[in-house]
Amino acid sequence: MPIKFFKEDTNFQLKERIRLKKWINYVIQDEGFIQGDINFIITSDKYLLKINKEYLSHNFYTDIVTFNYCEEPNINGDIFISIDTIKNNSTRFSVSFLEELHRVMIHGILHLIGYDDQSDEEKDAMIQKENFYLERLKNLF
Repeated sequence: MPIKFFKEDTNFQLKERIRLKKWINYVIQDEGFIQGDINFIITSDKYLLKINKEYLSHNFYTDIVTFNYCEEPNINGDIFISIDTIKNNSTRFSVSFLEELHRVMIHGILHLIGYDDQSDEEKDAMIQKENFYLERLKNLF
């Protein structure tokens, strides 16, 4: 069951793919699940806006759209990430580009696992998990 990386409407090249795959698999296992088929699709703002409109009826830019195909305990899904919004948000939040990219990647995985961010309490719990696993990426891999 692979983790795959694709790109649509961007020239961005993701580096350290093997390290990221190990980290993502670690997070999934640490949460008590099994890694299935997971596709990360790195896109432009324009491309992700089209996905957002077509599938979610949302007419706004976003950093991530996650499609969940999980059949517990297997984690499967497609995670679309706008590299343009990641760049803008890294400046906006005064963090490195890679930290913001990794945060959004793990945010998508946490959604697949079952975490949500609709309420303030859910958002806080998700941010805590993101921070926890970002530290693991720095320290373990």
